[in-house]
Amino acid sequence: MHRFTRILTRVVAPVGAVALAAAFTTASFSPAAADTAPAASGPAQNYLVLYKSGGSAAGASLAAIAQARGAVVQNYAQIGVAVVSSGASGFAARLQAADPSVDSAAATASFGVSLAGDAATDAADPVSPPTPAPGSDNLSGLQWDMNQIHAPEARSISGGSSSVVVGDIDTGLDFTHPDLAPNVDFSRSVSCLGGVPDQTPSAWMDDNGHGTHTAGTIAAAKNGIGIVGVAPNVKLAGIKAGDAAGFFFPEAVVCAFMWASTHGIQVTNNSYFADPWLFNCKNDPAQRAIWESERRAIRFAQQQGTTVVAALGNFADDLAHPTQDLQSPDNTTPVARDVTNACAVVPTEIPGVIGVTADGNKQFKSFYSNYGVGAANVMAPGGDSVLQRTAAAVNGRVLSTWPASRIGSCLRKVFDSGATYCYIQGTSMASPHVAGVAALVVSSGVTSPGAVAAQIMGTADPIACPDTAMYAFFPSVDNGAPQVCQGGTAYNSFSGNGQVNALRAIGG
Repeated sequence: MHRFTRILTRVVAPVGAVALAAAFTTASFSPAAADTAPAASGPAQNYLVLYKSGGSAAGASLAAIAQARGAVVQNYAQIGVAVVSSGASGFAARLQAADPSVDSAAATASFGVSLAGDAATDAADPVSPPTPAPGSDNLSGLQWDMNQIHAPEARSISGGSSSVVVGDIDTGLDFTHPDLAPNVDFSRSVSCLGGVPDQTPSAWMDDNGHGTHTAGTIAAAKNGIGIVGVAPNVKLAGIKAGDAAGFFFPEAVVCAFMWASTHGIQVTNNSYFADPWLFNCKNDPAQRAIWESERRAIRFAQQQGTTVVAALGNFADDLAHPTQDLQSPDNTTPVARDVTNACAVVPTEIPGVIGVTADGNKQFKSFYSNYGVGAANVMAPGGDSVLQRTAAAVNGRVLSTWPASRIGSCLRKVFDSGATYCYIQGTSMASPHVAGVAALVVSSGVTSPGAVAAQIMGTADPIACPDTAMYAFFPSVDNGAPQVCQGGTAYNSFSGNGQVNALRAIGG
């Protein structure tokens, strides 16, 4: 299904199976005309407004927004970004003509929402000592992925600290699931759909399944049933930025990182790419507004002490050498377009983000996983149902928690003690393993995002480039290029610094 190309779970179709639509054009707009022509009205939609240094949606800028027939939905003055709703045609060009402090503005293809107050700042609690979480639960024997990164051995030393909170920026999480409920932090969970924080529990309940799956890998409780997460003693904040269809629009992504940075969340997991563009090109004004707004939000979160972990994606693309994008804009009809290194996948290619590729039980890169020198930092189990089925990984996929309300959407389901679980694969499944290890590292007292990243990368198990002949039938989905691994055992484009090792990361 199309949504799985966005939330980075299953592999997409080969290049030959991707349908291409005719190219579309954007009508030109004259700023001078904007001052004189009446603005036509249409359905309200959200815009990301990016201000130049020191600017924000206040004072004269607020008046300019009103003059251009817009209304502020949310103002993030800390990073010079505002979410603005308008139904006026040509709103972005009108605003830029009226306000010289505006760098750029771009529609986010979402809907307008009501204005809400700024989120309160909540400082992180001091990290309390971690506690062990030894032993296994009923389905632990199916967790080949945990064994592969030495999570059970690490848990016998540290299951994490209950004062550490991981924000799972995803489609929400099922806070009623028996394996998640003990660890859910309601005070830090939120929906960011539409760009406005909403802490009503029903607003951030998972209506997709993806977020519940990633949350279980991070911190499913050690409670005797089901599975055990990498860090079963840490807390989970469900930060819903993806809707039921799996779209992660820019205003929701910006809101999610601003929420994490102002609510004491030490680690975030990001198993998606920010819609509607797979590659956001900084040399395109509209895409630059999206890219720069998200970059500022992520950088602000990192400056506040939040370690950011992200999946690389499932298109078998070399992110260091992009040439074509067949996925965008994914909220309408994708159109083939040329891309260069001026274009980047958000959030995984934002500086300082820990980028994660996927492997299977034979410990080489999964056939679908993106890769690339500079983009790949570490590798973690994401599953591989084609090349890496084994006795331990009989279907090649990763097992984790799943909402009972969405069990019909799971093709490979498992039940235990009334709780529901699902097998799926993707770099989405790899990233939360690393986020869980990051939580263990923070629990050990290493809190700076840069130091956490260095600890994870410096203790990973090096993996040499495999024989790439096995990927002959799996070229890049976007440009048809063969998969080529560059580098040596210490670092290469497939595994980065190696496969994450939870035990070594905590000094075990």
